[in-house]
Amino acid sequence: MPHGPDSSGHRIQLLELRDSPLSLDQVYAAVGDPTAGGIALFVGTVRDHDGGKSVASLEYSAHPTAERELHRLAEKVIADFPVRALAAVHRTGHLAIGDIAVIAAVSCPHRAEAFEACRRLVDDLKHEVPIWKHQIFSDGSDEWVGAR
Repeated sequence: MPHGPDSSGHRIQLLELRDSPLSLDQVYAAVGDPTAGGIALFVGTVRDHDGGKSVASLEYSAHPTAERELHRLAEKVIADFPVRALAAVHRTGHLAIGDIAVIAAVSCPHRAEAFEACRRLVDDLKHEVPIWKHQIFSDGSDEWVGAR
């Protein structure tokens, strides 16, 4: 299990887009640090509704630059907060209702910093990383939702 910065002093422990199920244990372990007093962890799941319509399933697709953009955002969070370790993973491919779509975690010396840093990471990921969501509604209609 990583403990704070790796041998190069890098605080980013895990950043990845993947088409396989995400692991809370893996992300939590990645940000473990004995100097951190707080770890904030966010889990985003597929809900069964959006905009008043019933969602049957969805699919995420990502631009080839998405991981590079995610790394850029992580570096910004590290520059703005006293991050000990940071991790974020996002699913691609087909997801069912209840599946985990994204997990982000940040460890910091204190809880308030950890909450703020994790929120910034998730908000920026949602708004700036080129990942598109294709929602399939129960009535057969669909909708594309994108980061840009």
